[in-house]
Amino acid sequence: MKYYIIAGEASGDLHGSNLMKALYKEDPKAIIRFWGGDLMQKTGGILVKHYRDLAFMGFAEVLFNLKTIINNISFCKKDIEQFQPDVLIFIDYPGFNMRIAKWAKKKGIPTHYYISPQIWAWKENRIKAVKRDFDKLYVILPFEKDFYEKKHNFPVEFVGHPLIDAIHNRVKIENETFRRENNLDERPIIALLPGSRKQEICKLLKEMLAIVPDFPDYQFVIAGAPGQVFDFYKQFLTNKAVHFITNKTYDLLSVAHAALVTSGTATLETALFKVPEVVCYKGNWASYQIAKRIITLKYISLVNLIMDEEVVTELIQGECNSKKINAELTKILNSEYRQKLLKKYEILEEKLGGEGASEKVAQLIVASIARF
Repeated sequence: MKYYIIAGEASGDLHGSNLMKALYKEDPKAIIRFWGGDLMQKTGGILVKHYRDLAFMGFAEVLFNLKTIINNISFCKKDIEQFQPDVLIFIDYPGFNMRIAKWAKKKGIPTHYYISPQIWAWKENRIKAVKRDFDKLYVILPFEKDFYEKKHNFPVEFVGHPLIDAIHNRVKIENETFRRENNLDERPIIALLPGSRKQEICKLLKEMLAIVPDFPDYQFVIAGAPGQVFDFYKQFLTNKAVHFITNKTYDLLSVAHAALVTSGTATLETALFKVPEVVCYKGNWASYQIAKRIITLKYISLVNLIMDEEVVTELIQGECNSKKINAELTKILNSEYRQKLLKKYEILEEKLGGEGASEKVAQLIVASIARF
């Protein structure tokens, strides 16, 4: 059977690659065409567009790049028509994917959404479009099932969180080996995860790196985003005490003592690696002003949202400055505070369910389209 997958960000590339592996296992003759990244490309299939050419952060950036987005949507529709897939699989990336789904549903193409749009965070009125345009919805957060089924009477499948699989199944590296290969000494490591988009990286790294001189007993390592080239990061590597790695974020988290992390999937990944973290977010001023007026959530990090309490500190916009970051990093380096935080992380992982999310989704998709 023929599968067309659309993933528009780094996290979607990760989950898309694991889903593709599971699809090939369920359907050895699968033909897969996709929008994604390097991880999906390594898995097989045909890459149509890389997510680095698709990601625009915030409301203002979307407006400035509106023509490019419209052209991408038009191109995507034509490519799907030429490919004639048996199923269209969407992974997160709702602004783009929901537009394609509306069109595809009218064309009679089965539409399956894996890692559903976060309409529980904002734009809840999108539930009408979700019900209208998607045949199947696979959710990965425990509270999402109640949101869709109890509040909106729309059946969904809770499959567990794919990050658990991605972390447990990765090829592990020894602490000493990682340090030797990346020219790191024996000091504890503070991981810096400033995001995957250029706009957020520029804003957040400036504040994160300002505190480096205050922590001489630690070494700081920037995790380069897979969608960005090394030349982009050179401007931030003026301090010899700061190291840089790329495409090794999980290896870095596996040996990190603490982390400064931008909001998003990385906050949950860091918690699942049992690394104490401070969540940082600083976006475009106009985008932030719009967002805070329409998003009613108490928290911005997945860790706190899932736990429904402030487990990790969130420094947002004006609060995200070097003074505050310094104080919160000092706090999570404290032994007693760390132990309390790690106990919360254990509860968090239990809430997310067990392993096998990608396999469950692949089985459900193949079984669904095999009936037609």
